Amino acid sequence: MSDTSSTTAMHQEQRKGVIHRLVLFVEKIAPSLRPKFQTAIIRAFYSGVSMVLKSDDAPFLNYGYAPLEGETVRLRLDPADESDRYCIQLYFRVAAAWDLEGKDVLEVGCGRGGGASFVTRYLRPRSMTGVDISERAVRFCRRRHPIDRLTFVRGEADRLPFPSSSFDAVVNVESSHCYPSFDGFVNEVARVLRPNGVFLIADLRSREDVVNMRTALARRFTILDDEIITSNVVYALELDSDRKTRMVERRTPRFLQARAKGFASVSGSPMFNNFATGAFQYVRFVLQKPGDRK
Repeated sequence: MSDTSSTTAMHQEQRKGVIHRLVLFVEKIAPSLRPKFQTAIIRAFYSGVSMVLKSDDAPFLNYGYAPLEGETVRLRLDPADESDRYCIQLYFRVAAAWDLEGKDVLEVGCGRGGGASFVTRYLRPRSMTGVDISERAVRFCRRRHPIDRLTFVRGEADRLPFPSSSFDAVVNVESSHCYPSFDGFVNEVARVLRPNGVFLIADLRSREDVVNMRTALARRFTILDDEIITSNVVYALELDSDRKTRMVERRTPRFLQARAKGFASVSGSPMFNNFATGAFQYVRFVLQKPGDRK
């Protein structure tokens, strides 16, 4: 091997080492950091996810939803959407719990924009706005989903860049567990919703934290419906595991593939096992902001 080749290989290994240490750092201490530092780390992490998943064939990052035996999901998809059916079915279960047609809708934590695109095209709101902490993700969404009535902006969940009473509904799917302040996020959702507006949220929590999540939501909203959908999520992860594994192996550097598979919660991963054993639960809520007092 020439000196130039040796130097290049050495630099590549050094970069891998830096990225690998950053991933370990985020996984180990991000939840305990002070809010501003935690926000910066989470923004960097999800910007990194967007950088790795450059391809347009990964518009979703959620775990998915699949009907169990005896259940049905009546959702006819365009052929182009079929490969993302399980991820889309989670959005359908959450967002279609309320009639959004003709409404102004906000999604907080829009990620790669697939959910906001689905809601716009299938549930027909008057307007759909996706907000995400990662500027890279927002740029991807704007390029990937050029749809009428759909816009994307950068913003933080506990400091939403919108005036009060701007939306009829807020959607939040599998994102709030990353926020430095869940209470701050809930307060912001209540602020930007119009009177009688609805908050449609689904996310994972440890069994103990589900109670805390429900309590925080009940302080600002009336709970119209809540449901544990862990079994449906686990089933979707099982059914979609091979596809996600292939995607990770195509799109992710080899030295990060094991952790990327863990992030995707493919079958046998730690998070998959946490769901399967009941240590973590996946919950869905339909909530309503109180109306104006007369």
